[in-house]
Amino acid sequence: MEEVLMEGQRPLLLGPWGEGLPEGLAGSFLGAELDLSAELRAMEFPHPVCYIYNPLEYAWEPHCAYVDKYCRSPKQVLFLGMNPGPFGMAQTGVPFGEVSSVRDWLGVTGTVSRPPEEHSKRPVLGFKCRRSEVSGARFWGLLKSLCGEGGPHAFFRCCFVHNLCPLAFLDAGGRNLTPADLPPALRGELLASCDRSLRRVVQLLGAQTVVGVGRLAEGRARRALGEGGTAHVRVEGLAHPSPRSPQANRGWAELAAARLEELGVTKLLTVDR
Repeated sequence: MEEVLMEGQRPLLLGPWGEGLPEGLAGSFLGAELDLSAELRAMEFPHPVCYIYNPLEYAWEPHCAYVDKYCRSPKQVLFLGMNPGPFGMAQTGVPFGEVSSVRDWLGVTGTVSRPPEEHSKRPVLGFKCRRSEVSGARFWGLLKSLCGEGGPHAFFRCCFVHNLCPLAFLDAGGRNLTPADLPPALRGELLASCDRSLRRVVQLLGAQTVVGVGRLAEGRARRALGEGGTAHVRVEGLAHPSPRSPQANRGWAELAAARLEELGVTKLLTVDR
């Protein structure tokens, strides 16, 4: 992450396109993400990884808009995904970022360019992408139904959504890879960097609870937050809404709504604050 000195020697952090970051918590959060992105850019990713998409670079504008709009105050609960999906954050720059949910409910748009190298089966079309990411549609669709007339601000008043790793990985055939699919040595180095960044953003947000969406994210959060001054943070899990999960395909919304009620999240969406 680059810095320049402005009038009065006040540092201004710059994003990927030389734009100043927002002030306050949103800017600090984006700064932490850019630091992680720069750290991961220096790593080499051999087989089976053939393509790497970093939406913090080519989808910076909508990602920055998402953080600036919804991350201006401390958050009690942080929902944590693992890494971008090819039809979600890889297209819009927003975690679980199914296009219609991001554009129509979150009210986030922006210019999306292209990664340096793309797989022909997984082009980045930004908000013109016509394929819906089922996981994202289910995730944001549930929150929309729970928030009702309060809209997205009822959720983001106390909660935020973030991914552990900002990179999407594809193999030679265009198959999406999670960090768990990487060779052990590389996986360890990658996740160690992501763990450090997670501890940093949890401390920035003042989060008291981290809800890992899926077992991988939950397990990693437990490991990362068990050290480094964040052991007091409660870590819980929420079933992943992936269409690959038979359980999720048998009524994920109902199961997830019950789980959020159990965790005490639902009342945060409705109580006047």
